Amino acid sequence: MPLLEIREVSKYFGGLYALENVSLNIRKVEIVGLIGPNGAGKTTLFNVISGFHKPSKGRILFNGQDITNIKPHEVASRGLIRTFQSTTLFRNLSVEDNIVVGCHLHAQTSFFKGLFGGSLVLRKEKNVHHNVEEILELFGLTSVKGELAGGLPHGYQRALGAAVALAAEPKLLMLDEPFAGMSIEETFTVMSQIKKIHREKKMTILIIEHSMRAIMGLCDRIIVLNFGNKIAEGTPDEIRANQTVIQAYLGETEDVT
Repeated sequence: MPLLEIREVSKYFGGLYALENVSLNIRKVEIVGLIGPNGAGKTTLFNVISGFHKPSKGRILFNGQDITNIKPHEVASRGLIRTFQSTTLFRNLSVEDNIVVGCHLHAQTSFFKGLFGGSLVLRKEKNVHHNVEEILELFGLTSVKGELAGGLPHGYQRALGAAVALAAEPKLLMLDEPFAGMSIEETFTVMSQIKKIHREKKMTILIIEHSMRAIMGLCDRIIVLNFGNKIAEGTPDEIRANQTVIQAYLGETEDVT
């Protein structure tokens, strides 16, 4: 059974469609790229999957359960966690505390409960501390853990956004343009971090990304949207050689070959 099933999903805004009859499956423990030219419908699909937009028609199943019409926080509570194009952080909290917030989304506890909630909650707090240290190391953030998130360089902020999402212990991690604005060196660093997460955490990951270098180097499978329609699906080599995909990208700044 696929972890995520999108069944003939369409999304209309007024008389215009952003998605039309899109179907796809995401299997457990794979990295899937979602690509397409600007305006192809990639972020709209992410918003529909995560509950920020309701589909005009179609169904979404996650772990065998219908999540088509539930709210974003309910989607997240089931283990489907996403990041956003613009990094969403608690800018006035430290790097470490941002990750603690992500851990508490999963642990369903708080510092206040930790003071009065007895041994069970205290054990959870110890687990949170262990998880935070592990995630800091995984993302190369240990050296900046005491710094305010808002003062970090762009590359570190993008890495922290993914770290906070991972701290919630998702079953499916959805990354929306995790390499946006990064240098080549930063891109390769974060690619290595994502590969490590996938390998060590057995994590299922769905990525929107414009960097073909990153997508081709990371993904087991790639799905291509254009004008709200799915036009191709396959391995990186298959997508690289697909003439329909090449045609869709003519005039784009990024070369799929």
